[in-house]
Amino acid sequence: MVELVERTVSGITLHARVRAADGRCPHCGSSSGRVHGRYLRRLSDAAVSGARVVIELLVRRFRCLNAACAAVTFVEQAAGLTSPHARFTFLLRGMLTSIAVALAGRPGSRLAAALGVPVAKDTLLRLLRALPEELVEPVRVLGVDDFALRKGDSYATILVDLERRRPIDVLPGREAEPLAAWLRDHPEVEIICRDRGGAYAEGARTGAPQASQIADGWHLWRNLGEAVEKTVGAHHACIRTVFATTVPASPPPGDDIWQLPPPATDSMLDVCGRERRLVIRTKERYAAVQQLLADGSSLEGICRTLRLDRSTVRRFARATSLDELLVKATNRASILDPYTAHLHQRWKDGCRDSAQLHEEILALGFRGSIQTTRRYLRPFKSSATAPPAPRVAPRPRRVVRWIMTNPGNLPDVDALALKEIRTGCPELDAVNQHVRDFATMMRDLTGSELPAWMERVEHDDLPALHSLVNGLRRDQDAVIAGLSSPWSSGQVEGQNTRVKQIKRDGYGRANFDLLRTRILHRS
Repeated sequence: MVELVERTVSGITLHARVRAADGRCPHCGSSSGRVHGRYLRRLSDAAVSGARVVIELLVRRFRCLNAACAAVTFVEQAAGLTSPHARFTFLLRGMLTSIAVALAGRPGSRLAAALGVPVAKDTLLRLLRALPEELVEPVRVLGVDDFALRKGDSYATILVDLERRRPIDVLPGREAEPLAAWLRDHPEVEIICRDRGGAYAEGARTGAPQASQIADGWHLWRNLGEAVEKTVGAHHACIRTVFATTVPASPPPGDDIWQLPPPATDSMLDVCGRERRLVIRTKERYAAVQQLLADGSSLEGICRTLRLDRSTVRRFARATSLDELLVKATNRASILDPYTAHLHQRWKDGCRDSAQLHEEILALGFRGSIQTTRRYLRPFKSSATAPPAPRVAPRPRRVVRWIMTNPGNLPDVDALALKEIRTGCPELDAVNQHVRDFATMMRDLTGSELPAWMERVEHDDLPALHSLVNGLRRDQDAVIAGLSSPWSSGQVEGQNTRVKQIKRDGYGRANFDLLRTRILHRS
């Protein structure tokens, strides 16, 4: 019963007491009306119009009349308002717990203070850790994927119920045993969607031999794209030859696909006609790494000998040819690329002042120095008019995008360029056909055609795709199931995106138990 409402500068204070004549012992359940003493409890409640609310509740301590009860005295509780030792009402505790789940410590503390409920960050973290575990309902279709706690250092595994579209558990690490142990406790799992990592395949095979494993289609498509990119890089010389010896068939007006490259016809040379330093360094490193490999050196030994990072040595060791490395070294975008068409047009109009042309492209958004503009215009000085913008081959990733895109969605100019490339390079024509066949299998869910597709790939001279096929054979049953089933890990990838947001909210400093609680309770 509220006896007095007091408004002060610090907020609103409610003075109240319990009206019941007796109390019930929480240990033995017997009632008692014998009062042992009284004291005042202060409970924080939800704010009213932004003002802090405190309830000063006068409570009684009763003597337990049951001689067999271990408790001598007990304190009366107000139903729906108090609990033993609590300093928050049930309403406020629920609000603060929701804030802790959404924002965790410091951000949650700032929000609570703005709402008129000042609370320490450690209190929010204690409320978060006190949340009870939710009971996991039987899972039929399980999605499994890993995410980084600290990228390159430590990882965790997220498990998602794909039918209910929510995460159900988070396991430390990304090894096989934790997953296998979880699956042994859930024998009802029938389908497991995963990536092509060997650890999850082993964990699923050990912990749930009764379940069907499905290799995720998105990961399969990504693996195919990586193999196509390596193949395009290895055959980029063919693409350069095609674009150097053919004339574009009337590109649409205003399209600048042929106007973007710099005037130099060889991307391996600088503006003075000398071989670029990056090209020289790439050739020297490739020769050194291949020689040391031929001499029997390990990758670690090559790292120590050449004083290079392991990832660099691995890239040079796994390259199928020098051209594959040179493509990445010489096909880098220039900050001047979006403005070359303007420079060519203005030069043809008779403007020869580099400073004026530089000012014009600055107004268009260019952020480079005048020296960059002068170096680009230097070859123009030898002729009265600017040379036509050369038709330089597109970069490998652009060609990969053309190959991996549905032909019906390609713009006409891109489709025309891809057709020229396929005509001039039989290997890339074969790659394009293999990609189309794989896409058809994914779309029509005809995974049974995968063995025939792999045989066709092996008949062509495509080393990167051969490596992909060898990997698919090691996990062939799961891959066929992935190409035949509508289930995929798309929801798991979405949950991973949520996890990254949760990590950013906590500045990446949350312990595993806090991160796990926030992931499972923010569904």
